[in-house]
Amino acid sequence: MMFRGKFDRAHAFQKEQMQWRDLAYEDENLEDKLEKNDTLAMILAALLTFLPAALIALGIICLIGWLFIFR
Repeated sequence: MMFRGKFDRAHAFQKEQMQWRDLAYEDENLEDKLEKNDTLAMILAALLTFLPAALIALGIICLIGWLFIFR
């Protein structure tokens, strides 16, 4: 391999970063960090994000079906 030294250094650096990342996730407990209505806010945000896209996709599928059946 042409740049074996650079590859090895980058690989070692990435392993080191992943090790610290795993240790950071071990300490965190999501229930301790949430406030009273955070769960409701996350559910509403997810609905506002995914529901319009799902409705548009469903509308397109229904339109295509209508065009094939009634046209």
